[in-house]
Amino acid sequence: MSKHQRWSTLLELLAAKGRIEVEEAATALEVSGATIRRDLDELAEQHMLVRTRGGAIAHGVSYELPLRYKSSRQTSQKQRIAAAVSKLVSDGDVVGLNGGTTTTEVARALALRTGGGGVREPGAPVAPVLTVVTNALNIAADLAVRPQIKIVTTGGVARPQTFELVGPLTVGVLREVVLDVVVLGVDGIDPDLGVMTHQEDEASVSRLFAERAQRVVVAADSSKTGRRAFARICGLDRIDVLVSDTGLPAEAATRLREAGVEVITV
Repeated sequence: MSKHQRWSTLLELLAAKGRIEVEEAATALEVSGATIRRDLDELAEQHMLVRTRGGAIAHGVSYELPLRYKSSRQTSQKQRIAAAVSKLVSDGDVVGLNGGTTTTEVARALALRTGGGGVREPGAPVAPVLTVVTNALNIAADLAVRPQIKIVTTGGVARPQTFELVGPLTVGVLREVVLDVVVLGVDGIDPDLGVMTHQEDEASVSRLFAERAQRVVVAADSSKTGRRAFARICGLDRIDVLVSDTGLPAEAATRLREAGVEVITV
């Protein structure tokens, strides 16, 4: 098991239980207690948890998410997709993230990916490696305590079902920024209609995210392919990359590639 996989699993245990013990985690992950202690120390340095004697507890409000976000953390497909998406982002990029279960995993993968970065003196300031612009309150809360990430929120009216900010205030901020890459979570991908979501106000925000970005990446598990939703975000001509799982049907992948979309499956 890689370090990234161990860290994701440790965070899963924290999300489910609120606290973990070293020996319990070592047994669950089938590694030594020393390895778990090092992992917990490194995660604590990144403000992703709080170390305690013999274990760790969850860090603040970032784990108090709706059930749909907690349950999604158990989906290994979305974690693999998120890890692949993080590799498409370069240090120094300005990254846009809309809301959703998959983009929540992408945010966590970005935090893990940018957290290694060499040795520094204790207490020394950390220069941001990435700038993340998001309209998702849960993503903003999770990344706000990551010193290696500069977090920018859009403002707007919060939708309690998805934690997304929408409305004129959201649009006003997005019109003033330029993004290197945007990662969109979507509810449907259709070869003819493009990418879609269930709510029209969220679709308009995601559409503007795409318009402001040099590169548009859609992160979606294979169940979204061939599915239609109420509100259209944009056509496939605006999408550069789709990152999905290996359950993506071959015919769908072919049609997407014919439309000019790079398809990555993990």
